[in-house]
Amino acid sequence: MAAVAEKVAEAAARERETAEQLGRGGSFSEIQMDPERLAAIWVAKHAEWRRVRDLMAQAGWDAYEPERDTEGSTWAREREERRDGALAARAAFEARRREEADELRAELWLSAAPSRLIRAVADRAGLMPAQVLAQLAERVVVGDDGTVSVPPFTPSR
Repeated sequence: MAAVAEKVAEAAARERETAEQLGRGGSFSEIQMDPERLAAIWVAKHAEWRRVRDLMAQAGWDAYEPERDTEGSTWAREREERRDGALAARAAFEARRREEADELRAELWLSAAPSRLIRAVADRAGLMPAQVLAQLAERVVVGDDGTVSVPPFTPSR
């Protein structure tokens, strides 16, 4: 119970500090977090520690028993689900970024003769010239001696 009372006092102090700092427009060093979000977090932590303290006092517990705290257990489970979802979203974002890092986007200027040839091939295949060039690039073969070639192929959709 003393440890919970200590956490209530700490959360109350941090709530006051962040509210005062927010009111003064001060800077926050705590993980360079948005000041309003940090203040809201400490308000929520303070409220949760008070709820735990009150529950323990009402139930007569000497120590906190999470398995008997249905509200806290539900909140913890929901928080864990949100955390897992956020971690999965972050992992997917990082995977997309890694894949995009391997992509190449280029603007290509061709002289008139090759440009006409690419346009004609694209027209026959019902493609855009950029799609024909992308298919050419996908089929590039680099020889042991460093020569670059493209085996014959028919562009397709």
